[in-house]
Formats: sequence, structure tokens, C-alpha cells
Amino acid sequence: SDVPVIGKLNTSNNTLNKIWEATNNSYLSNLFGYPTDCPQREKNGWTGDAHIACETGLYNFDGFTIYEKWLADHRDEQQPNGVLPSIIPSDGWGYEWGNGPDWTTTIAIIPYNLYLFYGDKKPLEDCYNNIKRYVDHITSLAPDGLTNWGLGDWVPVKSKAPVELTSTAYYFFDAMILAATAKWLNKSEDHQFYTVLSEKIKRAFNLKFLNTSDGIYGSGFQTELAVPLHMGLVPKEFIGKVAANLAKKVEEDGNHIDVGLLGTKCILNALSENGYADLAYKLASQETYPSWGWWIKNGASTLFENWPIDAKSDISMNHIMFGEIGAWMYKALGGIKPDPEKPGFRNSLIEPHFVEGLDQFECEFDSPYGKIISSWRRTGNAILFDLTIPPNSGATLKLNFKPGQQIFRNELMLNLKHDRVLKINLNPGKHSFKIK
Repeated sequence: SDVPVIGKLNTSNNTLNKIWEATNNSYLSNLFGYPTDCPQREKNGWTGDAHIACETGLYNFDGFTIYEKWLADHRDEQQPNGVLPSIIPSDGWGYEWGNGPDWTTTIAIIPYNLYLFYGDKKPLEDCYNNIKRYVDHITSLAPDGLTNWGLGDWVPVKSKAPVELTSTAYYFFDAMILAATAKWLNKSEDHQFYTVLSEKIKRAFNLKFLNTSDGIYGSGFQTELAVPLHMGLVPKEFIGKVAANLAKKVEEDGNHIDVGLLGTKCILNALSENGYADLAYKLASQETYPSWGWWIKNGASTLFENWPIDAKSDISMNHIMFGEIGAWMYKALGGIKPDPEKPGFRNSLIEPHFVEGLDQFECEFDSPYGKIISSWRRTGNAILFDLTIPPNSGATLKLNFKPGQQIFRNELMLNLKHDRVLKINLNPGKHSFKIK
């Protein structure tokens, strides 16, 4: 499908550049009227693969109409009771296997992302009743707030999180999206009802999986810790402890990933959003097994379906399902995120992480308001950061700094507080900062 390029990225790490290129190659190879899992074999519209890679697609390509069309396919395929198949379109297969909240969350997550990225409510309006029937069906199966309906963390490295943990997390997230959508569409009763439901799911989730004495979910696998962190399930008072446990687990695993499909969506984000961006970069830039870079070092120009390059099953060499890393580069290294309060990048949330081990990073993103450019480089003992905000929009910049560091804006030193975070609102134009 002919989707215009709207994202551009370059770093001082050539392996990271090639991972980004391979991610885009796999995304485009699997976009033929709808998102597919692989272009050479099944060519099916697997829902799980698509929602994991949705943000990667939206940062790099203008895919609004493709997703709009595919959501219409969702509405066509949904059964009256709310059930969706795991592949869309379907000839009848996938209603009784492979589906569940962790896969068919596409009906909620994709229109939600379209709203965040474009500020357009229509996909949410079009799908509202479908999302509602879908969430209500899960509720009918999970009156206690917990569900084990789903495939789980597909193709893990070695440790697999319980299906009940990952599926309940997506059930929660979908209820949250439904509650937010009801508010945006002025459906006050639904907003109240699904807000209460999401709170019920969150309580049940934490009662079942969180060990409050040590801040560990389940057995403490990477996915078990990353999913609650990234999806907003961790009680505020435990976020620091859970994030520290995730970082410790990653270090115990040799600074390598030990996740499957669902875990890849969360692991890098959970680390970089909770004070461990340097560690997230170590994972993202690894060049030994298991890692994205391991594929690149072995000649890959697209993403694989399995972590071992000599796997005996799940051996496609062109899959998009592990493609969240492409979006993570824009979000964590460039720091560019949509603002839910002013969607469509009417206001951008900018929080770049100047990670150890990377000397230079630049990304460009053509938002609906124009080009956002986030660029930084190391020079001597300083970091030079340039940010361009397009006309008729704004940005909220958040810069994290270490004790003893100073921040200059246009050569003028800023008066920093002691919380190690600088947060300021910016108008359109180019803004330059020096951190030293």
C-alpha cells in the first residue's frame, strides 16, 4: 500500500540504524490493503502483530486510511456477542483459537492511536459500539476482573508470562480506552461505568499478581514486570520498586531481552519511562543473541519471527511482530510523543533521553501541524539539543538532568530546581539547549 513516508531517523550507532530500516522494510512488506503477518507465507491480518507495530507505522508512515479501512473490516467480522477473530479479514477461521484481549485489542488500540496521532475522533466514533460489545463480552467471561483468554506472550526467548497476566492487562487497557472514549464522545454514563470497571480490573490484577512486600509481579520475569509498568497497572507507590526489579532482572539476564511478542511492546518503554533509559538502550543496541541486533549482524534486512536464526519453527525472515523498537526510538531517544489532552500533536510531549553509549541522534516526524525535529549530540563534556516545533502548535519539554549539571537555553543558564527535571512549555520555532 502506498503510504507516504513521514518519519526519518539517524543515529551514531549503525546497528540501530539498520534495525530501524529493517523494521520499516518489514512494516511495508506486510501492508497490502491491511497489515499482514508475513508477505511470503500466510499473508494473514494477524491482529496481535498489527497492534504491536501500530505506533511504529504511525511514526514512520501516513497510514491513517489503511487503518481506517481495516477497522471497517473489524466491524464486518465482529460477531453479535462482540467476539472478533484473530485474523482479519477471515474466511471463518480464528473465532475459536488465537483470539482474545491480547490479540483483538486492535478494535480499541488502533482507533485510540489514530486519535492520539491525528486528533480525529471518527475512528473511535465508528468503532465505539464495537469496542463496547467486545469489552462487555470479556466482562461476561471474567466477572472477577481476571481473564485467561488469549495466546499470551507469543514466541518468547525462554520465559513466558502467564496468559492471565497479559490478557487481563489488555482487558484493563481496553476498558480504559473505552472509558476515555466515552468521555470524549460525551457519554457520561458509559464513562462512569467503564472507569469503575477498569478500576475493578486493576484491583483484581494487583491482588492476584503483585507481591507488595518485594514489588514483584508473578515470578518476576521481564514481561511480568514490564507489562504492568507500561500499561499503567502498577499502584503509584510501587512504581519505583517494580521498575528497579525490572532493571535488576534485565541485568541478571546479561542485559538481554527475555520476552515474547507482548513483552517487546513493553520492555523498552517500561525501562525508559521509569528512570532506566540507559539500560533500555543497552537492550535495543545489543548485537549478541537474543536481540534485534543479532539478526542484523547475521545479515537481516527485515525482522525475523523468532529470536534464534536457526529456529526449527516460527522461521519467517520477514515478520513485523517484534517491530515496536522502531516506535521506541522516536519516543525514548527523540522524546516525541502525542499529548492525549491536545491530540494530533497540537501539543507535543517531548522528553528525550541522552543515553550513555550513543553520541548522536536525530529524528524528524511530519505531524499534522508540520515537521517536529528532535536532534542531540555529544561534544566534549556537553550535550547539544535542538528542537523544532511546527507552526500553530506547542510542546511541553521535559529534560532530566543529573546532580551538578547545568542547562543553558540560547546560551542563557536556566535556574534549575532540585527535582532533577526541567519542565517548560515551548512555542513554535527552533529551540536550542546545552546540558553540561
